[in-house]
Amino acid sequence: MTLIYAHRGSSARYAEHTRAAYLQAMAELADGVECDVHLTADQRVVLLHDSTVDRTSDGSGAVADKTLAELRTLDFSSWKGVDVPDEFGSVSQQFLTLDELLDLLLAAERPLGLAIEFKHPNPFGDRLEEATLELLLSRGWLPQSSRLGSLSISFMSFDPDAIEYLSQTVPARHLCQLVAEVKVDEVAKELGLGPVAATAAASAIRASLAKGLRLLDDGEAGIAGPGLEYLRAMPEQIQRWFDAGRTFRVWTVDEPEDVRFCLDSGVQEITTNKPAEVRALL
Repeated sequence: MTLIYAHRGSSARYAEHTRAAYLQAMAELADGVECDVHLTADQRVVLLHDSTVDRTSDGSGAVADKTLAELRTLDFSSWKGVDVPDEFGSVSQQFLTLDELLDLLLAAERPLGLAIEFKHPNPFGDRLEEATLELLLSRGWLPQSSRLGSLSISFMSFDPDAIEYLSQTVPARHLCQLVAEVKVDEVAKELGLGPVAATAAASAIRASLAKGLRLLDDGEAGIAGPGLEYLRAMPEQIQRWFDAGRTFRVWTVDEPEDVRFCLDSGVQEITTNKPAEVRALL
């Protein structure tokens, strides 16, 4: 059976990482949800993809420089241009901590997966992973089974050092090494760099990802997390991981032809912005 993970919630419908996006994902019967985490200035684990709030709020500045109270004053949902139903909370209730997401998922009272992605580089290094594990342990999370009540929790990162750090506590079957093709023009756009700096940054990223590939080859990470382009471009490597028994969690799968390609490839978990549409296809 192919499982559907909602990418930052049902983020095609509502603003990513918001209360509305996650409640909608559960209403659309997603098998699990994915989130990205950062640390605030006062060391709270919060749900955001970017290291700044500029793209997804009416504020500006680095997440790491703001306290949770300061982040609460920002509007993280209106940029999407979609009205949030009253039952999904007010605008001021849309921003979530990881703790609050756990409450939402546990309230569903059905089995759900939670995939937590750690964003690097960040000013706090592996304190991000440490704070996240501390929070989960305080809620009753069991590292060996990686379960918390009805939730099955896995951990992801593009950074192989993060996966190695987590492997000290978490079994490999719950660790997902994310992999992607590294293109200089995309690095330049993502990081706002010129051609020379972007080339150097891309080389550094490729070196880091090479270590991540070794973690998958050696079984230190039991879940392979390739993007769609990587899945198509690297068939021999993909087959090697399949043969070695790795679980595949592929991102970000929104179009019917991509869903079919994943199914034909034997992918076990699909990460999508459109869980309802993917569910209908399945």
